[in-house]
Amino acid sequence: MRDLRLTHGGFYRHFDSKEDLFVEAFEHSLTEISRKITSAVEQAPRGGELKALIDAYLDIEHCDNVADGCPVAALASELARRPPRSRARAAFLRVLRDRTQRTAKYIPGATEEERVSKARMLMSGMAGTVTVARVIADDGQRRKFLDDAKKFYFEAVRR
Repeated sequence: MRDLRLTHGGFYRHFDSKEDLFVEAFEHSLTEISRKITSAVEQAPRGGELKALIDAYLDIEHCDNVADGCPVAALASELARRPPRSRARAAFLRVLRDRTQRTAKYIPGATEEERVSKARMLMSGMAGTVTVARVIADDGQRRKFLDDAKKFYFEAVRR
């Protein structure tokens, strides 16, 4: 904040509450990972979109970039501590529904309900995978963990 010549008070004055700050930060932090995944999916060959999505999300660079990575992996446990009807939880659930719908169109399934269900499990599982991988200090072990997860999720959602 010093580089921006802002005091803490000057910064926080831009928000009506901590909740507003949290929601703004959460929504802003989705931008970078969303662009990366969207780009990977758009560049994938037809039929390869799901693999591209999984590969992009479980990428070692995404895992190692905590500051600009997925806020779901970084903040889900904090959101669980928020009141059930908080704006932060509502923002999270909106994003989850949106991402689930987008992801479901690349997942095989007999019905839309089945595809959406698989997408929810895929997304929550991958966020958990990134959270755990970030704790693994050894680079080689972290990479193997992520590579194993990529294979697992890709096979699981294709069933």
